[in-house]
Amino acid sequence: MEQPWIHKAKTDSIFILLPSFLVVAIVFLFQNQLHQIEDEYSFYTWLFLIVFIDVAHVYATLFKTYFVASEFQKRKKLLIGLPILCFLIGMFLFSFGSAVFWSVLAYIAVYHFIRQQYGFMRLYARNESKKWAWIDNLVIYTATIYPMLYWFLSAPRKFNWFVENEFLHFENPLLITVLSWIYGFILLFYVIRTIYISLKSNYFNIPKNAIIIGTILSWYFGIVYFNNDLIFTLLNVVSHGIPYMALIYLKEIDKKSAEELNWLHYFKHFKGLLFFIAILLFIAFSEEYLWEILVWNEQFSGISKDFSDWYFLVVPLLTVPQFTHYLLDGFIWKSKK
Repeated sequence: MEQPWIHKAKTDSIFILLPSFLVVAIVFLFQNQLHQIEDEYSFYTWLFLIVFIDVAHVYATLFKTYFVASEFQKRKKLLIGLPILCFLIGMFLFSFGSAVFWSVLAYIAVYHFIRQQYGFMRLYARNESKKWAWIDNLVIYTATIYPMLYWFLSAPRKFNWFVENEFLHFENPLLITVLSWIYGFILLFYVIRTIYISLKSNYFNIPKNAIIIGTILSWYFGIVYFNNDLIFTLLNVVSHGIPYMALIYLKEIDKKSAEELNWLHYFKHFKGLLFFIAILLFIAFSEEYLWEILVWNEQFSGISKDFSDWYFLVVPLLTVPQFTHYLLDGFIWKSKK
């Protein structure tokens, strides 16, 4: 049986599978340097991790939806109505205060991140029998949900998703211990079963198991093992954003014919890839620049004004692309599962 690559072995391995493993290795090899970078180069970590990866990956969705004429026509009502709905929901949530707004958005973001790992796993398991799919589902959800439960049930961590105190906390060491044993048992079961199935069938699904193992490593070390803001951001953002952007480009642009792409065929090949990246970086920086001058006032000095009286409009409006991305992903990949 051939390996179920999405694009090709080389590109899948480098851009979809490798990021989790690479960042975990960097974290272990350069822990001291990362602490120094966090203290002295916070602007650059914000620029490259938050803006150029996290925010940029949100806009990669454009190349599967709004920029694709056939896709836009097929989902016209959804693609027009969902951003409006997100804005209205955002205004409604913000009417209860910014804490409620960011808390709800954080829970939605966590769900989105978990579902992306599930989605990649299902893509790489698409040729396998669905009879035992529940076991793979159990493992991938265990790999992501346990670290989040650990976060919710332990003392406040030194990092957050969006803002401080966004998640409800209930410190319970006993429950953490019980969940840790369950977590360990499920992972051990996964290892033993995978070895047994591989020996029995003489086949090992490389990309599927790489996604599962990479998810286990990045979520456990990013949230449970280490208690550091930069390490969490590295493992969280890089492992999520780069594979998503790669999936969009490799599957929705590079793998399609010029006829299917229409005007998007200009993004094929190396120069087109650079143009694709440049567009994402430009839009991402533009959005984050607006966040800085209108809301956060953290990274740039001397350009901000007080718009706090308009936050009930500004914050939900600026969140529309991100909020829409979280919800839209639940629709645009359904047929690929």
